[in-house]
Amino acid sequence: MESIVTDSSAVHFNEQAFTELLNHISINSYSKIFVLVDENTKIHCLPIFKNMVNFEFILLQITSGEIHKNIETCVKVWNDLSNLNADRKSLLINLGGGVLTDLGGFVASTFKRGINFINIPTTLLAMVDASVGGKTGVDLGVLKNQIGVINQPQMVLVVPNFLKTLEERQLHSGFAEMLKHGLIESEAYWQELKRVSDFENLDKLIHDSVLIKNEVVLEDPTEQNRRKTLNYGHTLGHAIESHFLEDEDKETLLHGEAIAIGMILEAYLSTVVTGLTQSSLKDISETFLSRYKKVSFTDNDIEIILSLLKYDKKNSHGNINFVLLKTIGDTQIDVKIDSELFIEAFSYYKHL
Repeated sequence: MESIVTDSSAVHFNEQAFTELLNHISINSYSKIFVLVDENTKIHCLPIFKNMVNFEFILLQITSGEIHKNIETCVKVWNDLSNLNADRKSLLINLGGGVLTDLGGFVASTFKRGINFINIPTTLLAMVDASVGGKTGVDLGVLKNQIGVINQPQMVLVVPNFLKTLEERQLHSGFAEMLKHGLIESEAYWQELKRVSDFENLDKLIHDSVLIKNEVVLEDPTEQNRRKTLNYGHTLGHAIESHFLEDEDKETLLHGEAIAIGMILEAYLSTVVTGLTQSSLKDISETFLSRYKKVSFTDNDIEIILSLLKYDKKNSHGNINFVLLKTIGDTQIDVKIDSELFIEAFSYYKHL
């Protein structure tokens, strides 16, 4: 597949990805090369990586999981880099899912005021979303991505062969972000994704999703206007994800699972506020419920989730800003919602 290259970023695919990595290493005199993994990618993905490269590197490891996407983990990696004499001419390669690429990118962007880094996403979610666009960062407690910077990696290497190491639940989590790309940018892409029955041949669709996200980011790199559309489903979805992460009595939701619920809820809000048709709402709801398990919310759950909305990164001047759909493929940003509509949206979801 053809690489996606702009003035500020480059995404390479399949065999070409490692060719570009080796070329990059050969023309840059890095003092040291570090590879950051977690316990899962060390077992399942590092052997693939080792077979494709011919340079020496130092391995760094963190613990997997959203619960470890925090400043404490950053401090560990910063200390590891310092103790191993990393300098400003060192390179950090992040080999893992979205937690690892977000955190690794933030660590690199802040260590000695910034060293080069490369993302090699190993999950579908990271391939189509987390590793593309230059967003780096960590959570503040259970509040998602509150601390971070926007900083582009030297390159992103998308190698779908890594997807063979994933369980199906993780693939579905990433697929939710691909469905989102269709909802916000292209009804034709949405319809194409709806026909996907398995995850055997996703290469072209992954490329299409990266193209969509890259085009949006290129137009609005610092998220002033169009890039906000990528947050569709995330305002309520992130709050749901945070609540289920914090409540020890609940099974933790994967990112895509929480965002899928958020997209149904925000589709309902769209029918009330921005004119999305009832037929489109039905289409969106049925599509997500056919792929993602329905979740039960108590009145207390909903109260806590709504209280978390005030921490959303899109908020400004005390207002909670939503991205809503006008039609499938067309959005409206910075929408204010009356509080009673949130209860209506959860009621709609409950009765599906």
